[in-house]
Amino acid sequence: MRFSIAIPQFDYRGFDAAGLRSYLARAEELGFEGGWVLEQTVGPAPLLAPLELLAYCAACTERLRLGVGVLVTSLHEPLQLAQSVTAVDRLSHGRLDVGVAPGGGGRQFAAFGVDREHFISYFTEGLELMKAAWSDEPTVTFHGRYRDVDGLPFSPKPVQRPHPPIWFGGLAPKALARAVRLGDSFLGAGSSTTGHFAGAVAVVREELDKQQKDPARFTIAKRVYLMVDDDAARARERVLDGLHRIYANVIPGIEAVPVWGTPDDVTRGLREVIDAGAQMLLLNPVGPDVPENREQMERLAAEVIPQLS
Repeated sequence: MRFSIAIPQFDYRGFDAAGLRSYLARAEELGFEGGWVLEQTVGPAPLLAPLELLAYCAACTERLRLGVGVLVTSLHEPLQLAQSVTAVDRLSHGRLDVGVAPGGGGRQFAAFGVDREHFISYFTEGLELMKAAWSDEPTVTFHGRYRDVDGLPFSPKPVQRPHPPIWFGGLAPKALARAVRLGDSFLGAGSSTTGHFAGAVAVVREELDKQQKDPARFTIAKRVYLMVDDDAARARERVLDGLHRIYANVIPGIEAVPVWGTPDDVTRGLREVIDAGAQMLLLNPVGPDVPENREQMERLAAEVIPQLS
């Protein structure tokens, strides 16, 4: 079983550089596989931009893999995004994982010049163009529906070949089929319940078989929002406060998704996610600042993970 930890991303009162450096060093000492951020391009939460934050984290770490789950790439210009991803991959010497998704729901597509009726094709074409930019070819030639590129130089290339691992999110059957077809791994959203994740895993496994892909080369993981507290009622209050900071009540039923309570309670909740098919858990404490999330990371490493390993 593999464990990653969320990287504190809130910036309410100024960037806590010393706190984050210490947090990252401790995450490596504790043996976490990776540190992950998320993207909220526009929204109420004061979250630092993911790739820029990961570039900073690359300079503060030696071993920790660095992930973003997920970039809504339909809201990005593909060649610029490919260049930014390449930069972080090179700055980290090949330790980057990139989660992608087309978006949907309440996304502000019009603010980014994206036609809501065609955002899926905009997404898939954009990902195809990024992969072309990352290829071994020194120039990019691409004739698509939305973009026309002819012999455009693109360098440098990512350290990881043919590109950094591509993780997909999603729950709908078509989205999960797309994840298997175009991606390398699946990351269940933190905003989905364990039950919904189990259903998604079943579809992913069906698609791996249908598309004749090796399950051993396709990681299944889930982000889990959580809070450990010796007082279970207080744990629930803290975890819901954290979710409301991130989502500002815009996701109905968000109260049903987290794992919370005493160390034994959290262990049981995480065991259910593992039993549902997770091969990697992205543990995501939802405290308001670095010190609170550091306290949570320490408790997870000392009191929860040993029961799951």
